[in-house]
Amino acid sequence: MEPRLELRDISKLYGSRRVVDNVSLSIQPGQVTCLLGPSGCGKSTTLRIVAGVERQSSGELWVDGKLICGDDYRVPPEAREIGLMFQDFALFPHLNVADNVAFGLTSSKAEQTRRVGELLERVGLAGFAQKYPHELSGGEQQRVALVRALAPKPLILLMDEPFSGLDNRLRDDIRDETLHVLKDEGAAVLLVTHEPDEAMRMADEIALMRDGRIVQIGNPYNLYNAPVDKAAAAFFSDINVIYGQSNGALTETPFGQFLTPGLSDGAKVEIVIRPQHLGIDFDRGGRGPNPTPADGMPAKAVVKRARFMGRESLVEFEMVADGSDIHATVPAVFLPKPGTALWLTMRRDRCFVFPAES
Repeated sequence: MEPRLELRDISKLYGSRRVVDNVSLSIQPGQVTCLLGPSGCGKSTTLRIVAGVERQSSGELWVDGKLICGDDYRVPPEAREIGLMFQDFALFPHLNVADNVAFGLTSSKAEQTRRVGELLERVGLAGFAQKYPHELSGGEQQRVALVRALAPKPLILLMDEPFSGLDNRLRDDIRDETLHVLKDEGAAVLLVTHEPDEAMRMADEIALMRDGRIVQIGNPYNLYNAPVDKAAAAFFSDINVIYGQSNGALTETPFGQFLTPGLSDGAKVEIVIRPQHLGIDFDRGGRGPNPTPADGMPAKAVVKRARFMGRESLVEFEMVADGSDIHATVPAVFLPKPGTALWLTMRRDRCFVFPAES
């Protein structure tokens, strides 16, 4: 299939500062793609370039196989058939809900009324047509902003941090509801967020950005389970880092040896594991659990602090071997006293081995 939206080597410079750096991306009709990254990484600038609010310094934008913006050609924003949904919703305060949703529609009055009614019904706001924005809750305003952006049936919908203004309890419900509506409408969606949970929940594909570049792209499962580097792993969850040095394609750690092929002798190594993938066992007279091939050698650690976090317990340890800190989580109430000696094991199939970052 021809991509609905395609970015080809898009760059944006402000003076000598490169804010967007050779970004390439394609989105199919009905696909939700998320630009994910920390503040200042270039994701919102990329979104504004697609919208036509800003112009790229180099590169091309294509929609349904047709060039809409290049070095010498540019379709104006209003002719791109792109819907926009922003963080502050930007509803017109002097218009009621029905008129907000119908704003920008050019069809007959009867068709406008039908389309507005259909969309409000879909998001559970059928009885809200005559209300004004100040009479709505945050979640209701968000739904009105969504259907207003979708009312003209855009080919592409751009969403810039659309859920950040909602409280946590409401946010998940609104995200799920929004995703159903987006899939029904079939537009290609480019969503910008700095929240990994939101990207995992909403996106068919995630493009992880850092310093203006896409450093990894793929479905949520692959980005979480096969991060390209330590920073990518850390963006999706807390991590532990075990430091070592490669010698003969092996690295010694408190948990035994790890294969580190492709690294020269003496090269610094970082082994990353998430807290939930550490096992905890009792001391048993200093012997610890029997090692298994899957987990490698157990390593002794002493509890520094334990806290109950609601759905899990977080236990902070000091490793006996080298005095380093390491965290483990347990999906239950588990609050050992500080000073308790325990044994840790780590799942080797859940470890990521990277050359140490300079």
